[in-house]
Amino acid sequence: MEILKRFERYVEDNKLFSKDEKILVAVSGGRDSMLLLWLLHQLYYPVEIAHCNFQLRGEESDADEQLVRGFAVANEIPIHVQRFDTTGYAATHKVSIQIAARELRYGWFERLRMERGCKVIAVAQHMNDSVETVLFNLSRGTGLQGLQGILPLRDDSHVVRPLLFLHSEEITDFVQNQGIPYRDDSSNFSNKYARNKIRLDIIPEFEQLNPHFIRIMADNIARFRDAQEVINNHMQELRSQIMIARSDHSWRIAKEELEHLQLSELYFMFEPFGFSKTVLQDLLESLHKDSGKQFASDTYIIVTDREDVILSKKNMDLEPVHIDLATTRVEWGAFQIEITGNSDLAIENGAGIAKIDTASLVYPLTIRQWEEGDTFQPLGMNGKKKLSDYFIQKKINILDKKRVPILVNGDGKIIWVVNYHLDERFKIRDNTQKVLKLVCNLK
Repeated sequence: MEILKRFERYVEDNKLFSKDEKILVAVSGGRDSMLLLWLLHQLYYPVEIAHCNFQLRGEESDADEQLVRGFAVANEIPIHVQRFDTTGYAATHKVSIQIAARELRYGWFERLRMERGCKVIAVAQHMNDSVETVLFNLSRGTGLQGLQGILPLRDDSHVVRPLLFLHSEEITDFVQNQGIPYRDDSSNFSNKYARNKIRLDIIPEFEQLNPHFIRIMADNIARFRDAQEVINNHMQELRSQIMIARSDHSWRIAKEELEHLQLSELYFMFEPFGFSKTVLQDLLESLHKDSGKQFASDTYIIVTDREDVILSKKNMDLEPVHIDLATTRVEWGAFQIEITGNSDLAIENGAGIAKIDTASLVYPLTIRQWEEGDTFQPLGMNGKKKLSDYFIQKKINILDKKRVPILVNGDGKIIWVVNYHLDERFKIRDNTQKVLKLVCNLK
């Protein structure tokens, strides 16, 4: 049969799975998922069924479950069924029923996939679903990325979609001709939901203009993907040239490099980090103003420095590390600190070396990030200084100061701004008998 051959070719061309890998098939009981299950079973792929009963349609939901169970038993296919309190979940998490159902099913699918040793989760979205996604994204406002439709496989997911080559009419004709059992979900025929309205009301209007609208759009989507790939390749090359890695998820970019870019180039360059064009326009306008300005997306932050801008992932807070008498080495952030106790009182120069009078120590010591309100007494000074003022004096930007290790005594006093300045109260004195030596290096 032609569809069987096309299915095998699509799976192979997109490298979705092989017959050596067990597949968890999401089966609702509708025509799309029943066709997917039937195709996989006919082609002898090792499969297991995952069916969700969201208990939203009463007897209809139960009838869907019975249909899927019956097919599984008749064809000796392992089946897993999960019933969800979808309404309760939506109320507790303050999300819509649609979002609740999505979170519940994909969370369960992934747990089940790992428990059962399945390589992928196969779901039955098709060509029409991909077109609906593009129209939905356009209605809300989107860039080229939002015109990619539904991908058969994403790098960050175990979910595959092997039916995207099929039009919904082909699916209906095939399941009816083959006598594949299925049930229609009555909620799919209500235009209460945005996607249903697109499918039931908007797409038929386009089909009045062009009966082949879905296939034309599928071709357009393929061209959008090609264009996106060209842009991605160019932007990846540009990033590798001007973004200098400082650490994991943090880069430095010279301001002069950004000045040569058009706003559209800047947008595509920063697109993976979630920045809008409006924010990036503000960034361009700030390049010659005072440093320290911040620009944020949901997951990343940009801070302007004197000659550069710094891009870093948000919420990169580091957990404190404790040091007791037996500790000889600790790691914190990008640093490792070697710790030794001895009676060598000779002063050693070097930003990464500190020698501390052990008589002044209260254990456990702690290495942590700076905190608002921190003060210390820099070596050689009589009075205290706010750590925030010290960072400004040293021209340490807001992102970097979170990565400076602060060594704190058990009584809360700062001992050492690591790699920068020792506190006067912990220096070697004339009556010092024993010292704690700390040497800090990059890992």
